[in-house]
Amino acid sequence: MEDLNINDSNKYQVTIHFEMDDEFMSYVPPHRLYINSLIEKGVIDYYSVSMETQRCWIIMNAASKKAVNKYLDESPLKKYWTVEVDELFVYDSQNYRLPAVQLN
Repeated sequence: MEDLNINDSNKYQVTIHFEMDDEFMSYVPPHRLYINSLIEKGVIDYYSVSMETQRCWIIMNAASKKAVNKYLDESPLKKYWTVEVDELFVYDSQNYRLPAVQLN
């Protein structure tokens, strides 16, 4: 996968629905290594998983939906997924804000 130029990217909300079977958990460690590498490269801003609902939410930086899908296709868990990718118009969070001013 070619390196991502964060300045030329868009943000995408990825919603993943997954189905678990006996093999699923054996793929989690290599999947986490892959996800961690994408976080370190700045491709993933946010990653969360609900085992209760068997859903995952990811905020990704990429040039296009096609690029997002290429990243997702590299995961060892890909065969367990149904994926929805939506380009975001607005993405805001506390992490993007200036720290609060504290008077001494």
